[in-house]
Amino acid sequence: MDATFIGAVDIGGTKIATIVAGPQGPLARVTEPTVKSGPEDALPNQVIAMMDAACRQAGVDPAAVKTAGIASCGPFVREQGFLGLSTPNLCGGHTAAVDLPNDWNVIPVERVLRKRFNQLVIQNDCVAALAAERTFGALQGERDCAYATWSTGIGFGLCVDGQILHGKHGNAGHAGHMLMSERQDALCGCGNRGDLEGLISGRNIGRRMNISTAELFRAARSGDARAREIAIEAAQWFGRALYNLTATLDSRAFAVGGSVWLHHGEWLAPIVLEEIERRLPALTSGVTVVTAALGNLVADIGALSLIIPADWIAGWRVTQPWQKLGG
Repeated sequence: MDATFIGAVDIGGTKIATIVAGPQGPLARVTEPTVKSGPEDALPNQVIAMMDAACRQAGVDPAAVKTAGIASCGPFVREQGFLGLSTPNLCGGHTAAVDLPNDWNVIPVERVLRKRFNQLVIQNDCVAALAAERTFGALQGERDCAYATWSTGIGFGLCVDGQILHGKHGNAGHAGHMLMSERQDALCGCGNRGDLEGLISGRNIGRRMNISTAELFRAARSGDARAREIAIEAAQWFGRALYNLTATLDSRAFAVGGSVWLHHGEWLAPIVLEEIERRLPALTSGVTVVTAALGNLVADIGALSLIIPADWIAGWRVTQPWQKLGG
């Protein structure tokens, strides 16, 4: 992809980040809370305004940034040939949640952004994170691998035989919604009961003790028996999910990010690995689970990785210019 400047966007349920980059690395980054009210095109119009603001901050003519990579929460649907967001974290038309004061069912992200950008690549944020970890992080050289996030939600990006999986609408990797249990108290935001996200996500796990997830893990690390039992059980569920993916896709390596893992992965990892390694050694022998190398910027770098010109990559691997962005 031939470009002098490129843009990247990370669309999350809480915030949006836009980045403008050149051959030497990112030049500016702008973040704002994700808009959750107004007409259905309010969010993509916010993205355009933020990209133009990042351009001004970088001293770049906004007209020079015509290529953009978008890493977004999902799931996606396709309407009239364009990808739209149909995520329950943003679309008030799917829920009665008071924190979503809108009646959106589908956010027309691609349809609106195509008016601003000539070249546009939109992927689920975990798929974009996988691209980042394969390009610049812990999964370089891996052909059969996955990125997993254990955070407010649970998501995956999947790669088999060197090919990142996308699916019919770009939703491959929503394995956080695989059904794992009959537990009725494990209610996911998607409506499932007993799926992986309902069992262990940062949004749900603390409810077992009516405390926040951060408080639960602090208590677990301080020796509270009940909190530790819940945390260990969560790690076991996560390990079983990774086993299921290994058995299905013959994966070799997992890079894990997200706030829960980044803060607690060093003591949860042996529990997760045990759940993988003690089952069907012909499939699981040698499988590795490592912490994602790109930390809290993995989705931002992922959005850049979707459209970065090939001749920029070697230099960025050496200089790691994204580090100046902070977290």
